[in-house]
Amino acid sequence: MSNRPLSPHISIYRWPITMATSILHRATGIANSVGFIVLAAWLFDAAAGADAYAVFAAFMGSTIGKLLLIGWTFSFFFHFGNGIRHLIWDAGHGFEIVQANRSSWFVLILAVALTAACWAVLL
Repeated sequence: MSNRPLSPHISIYRWPITMATSILHRATGIANSVGFIVLAAWLFDAAAGADAYAVFAAFMGSTIGKLLLIGWTFSFFFHFGNGIRHLIWDAGHGFEIVQANRSSWFVLILAVALTAACWAVLL
């Protein structure tokens, strides 16, 4: 009996960009949901007073907090851009393999560029 897998497995299968962006779209949806919980905590701490807000602001100003904010910024831009891509698909356009691959790369690059631009302005 052979030790080979019976079907393509993650270790031998190359992910197409469209599959990667599909998975990333789901992951960014989850990340955005967590980000909204943090946004609610920010609003709660702002309403709770200066001391509570100072603790929250100190954490979000730390390296970990900034990395989380940058991640949520990318998550927002990617999910938004990919959502527009899906709306275009809903209209019946962009289904050819070449078009789908190009739009995947476009959304990914655009999300990185918009995140970098946003944080260049903020920092």
